[in-house]
Amino acid sequence: MTQSPKKSPILGVGAVVRRADAVLLVKRKRPPYQGEWAIPGGRVEWGETLAAAAERELMEETGVTIRANEPVYTFEYIEPAKGKTPGVHYVVIDLRGEYIAGEPRAASDAEDAAWVNLSRLQRLALNWYTRHCLATLYPTEVASSPR
Repeated sequence: MTQSPKKSPILGVGAVVRRADAVLLVKRKRPPYQGEWAIPGGRVEWGETLAAAAERELMEETGVTIRANEPVYTFEYIEPAKGKTPGVHYVVIDLRGEYIAGEPRAASDAEDAAWVNLSRLQRLALNWYTRHCLATLYPTEVASSPR
């Protein structure tokens, strides 16, 4: 019997950045959740703090400079292997981000980036994790039920 190599979950980080009545979101260019709006973020690199990773990822994906603060939401995404397509396992920690400078522009793996008014979130194609996170943080402004 052969043993498969040991695998570990991939650590990801995002940042929930609010400015007035809007939050910074990206429309995903690639799977998972391609074409849906999400909290911007990405993988944590070896030796990088969560805050540094969130700040780097936000700059890479949106061109917006933030200061990353405390964790506000955590989720796990597991997609089993299908045939020759390997599965994935992400653990993602979203931090509260403080806006510093810049206007959103799509870059990196984002199809679009924008400040989205909280009142529009109910009608927007958000991935489930983003909708749940924002509904948890802003319950009076966001409907928690999936679209």
